[in-house]
Amino acid sequence: MGFGRTALCAILSVSLAACGGGGSSSSPSGPNTGGGGGGGGGGTPAACSLRDRQDWSLAVLDEWYLFPDLLNRNANPDNFNSVQSYLDALVAQASQQGFDRGFTFITSIAEEDALINSGSSAGFGIRLGYDTVNNRVFVLEAYENAPGLTAGMDRGTELLAIGTNSTNLQLVSTLMASGGPQAVINALGPTDAGITRVIQFRTAAGVATESSITKADFSLDPVSDRYGVRIIDDGGKKVGYLNLRTFIVASAEDDLRAAFQQFRTEGITELIIDFRYNGGGLVRIADLMGDLMNNGRAGQVWSKTILRDSKAAEFNETTNILSQPEALTPTKVAFIGRGGTASASELVINSMLPYLGNNVALIGANTFGKPVGQSPFSRAECDDRLRAVTFKTVNRDDQGEYFGGLADVVPNTCLANDDIFTQLGEPSEASIATALDFLAGRSCTAIAAEGVRTTQSAATRQLLQPDQPNAAQYQIPGLF
Repeated sequence: MGFGRTALCAILSVSLAACGGGGSSSSPSGPNTGGGGGGGGGGTPAACSLRDRQDWSLAVLDEWYLFPDLLNRNANPDNFNSVQSYLDALVAQASQQGFDRGFTFITSIAEEDALINSGSSAGFGIRLGYDTVNNRVFVLEAYENAPGLTAGMDRGTELLAIGTNSTNLQLVSTLMASGGPQAVINALGPTDAGITRVIQFRTAAGVATESSITKADFSLDPVSDRYGVRIIDDGGKKVGYLNLRTFIVASAEDDLRAAFQQFRTEGITELIIDFRYNGGGLVRIADLMGDLMNNGRAGQVWSKTILRDSKAAEFNETTNILSQPEALTPTKVAFIGRGGTASASELVINSMLPYLGNNVALIGANTFGKPVGQSPFSRAECDDRLRAVTFKTVNRDDQGEYFGGLADVVPNTCLANDDIFTQLGEPSEASIATALDFLAGRSCTAIAAEGVRTTQSAATRQLLQPDQPNAAQYQIPGLF
């Protein structure tokens, strides 16, 4: 972890707000601070009224926000009926300039800690995306030991109709036409255990069925036991494939160590790292990935954390690579990414560039563009955790201004489809096949760079995300 992050946590816990689980956002990544609750920047009120919570949030941002000159301190809290809408007004200028696109938000301490500590969430256990051209909704991946997969939903499944029972089913195409993605989200209902929906769906194999599915608590495995780690035989050459779903679940550390130990045992020198839906999470997990891909480079710079000028002298830090017994030194790495690839995922890719240079590629589509991270400010008496943008990260060579996505900075990019009708981990899947082409030295079509991005990517398939996501959905966009 390093002194800067440790010191930041200690200061926050006694002066402003206690440190929460880890730095992240709707496309998360932030200082890896450790758990706790505690007081607030605007004092500790007897009751958690909306105005109290708004005043506390402003005090946090006023002291810590990375872009203090862009804060709208004149926003009148009386004009907003929620903490989040007030926060959105405070950071509106930074949002308009592409520096804070939904990264500063308020969430639940209890819900987020459950997700971080055990991967716990409630729902069907599926990640959904929608086709912006044809108004169709598909399962992008399904999580083990969750109701969706148990009912037969897996990658490539299309949702056809949704209802509370079989007599009031609404066609997804009608919902999309009348109310867009939010209408589908509303039809799926609250993300509470015990909520039941009748869903008509068609699997990737073309089998149509109707099933009554009840949402339940489940634990999300950051590396799937079905397809998360593969050794691919590419014409006699062994290639290591790793699909990391999220950095936000602490058990990712054990999963990553096991994966890299397997790669090391197999003598792997070329890797495909699949971050295509990974919105980020705990920076300490990203730092561990750096350790695991840089055997023999202990003590060299992995990343640098930079705060606003008023905090820089005390809290800026450099994170160095640590020696790990499972580590290897890959000669080439193909990172698969898309518009939902953000934050800690982008940090890992950017931080590998100084070490592998032209032997790194981005495969798929341009990434989200989030070189900033959030610190967690917790107020236990209100179950409030404010994740505020407080720092940016750069790599060893001080590169880090990729607000337009990593296609602007990665030396090799290869455009590839996300073939949702082929399971993740399969060599024939379009993005994985293109990654194998890069590793083999074959040519490809480059991904267009975009400059600073102020709106959502124009990709024809987007992750299905509520207007007001819960803690798990902030960290794992598209989760239902």
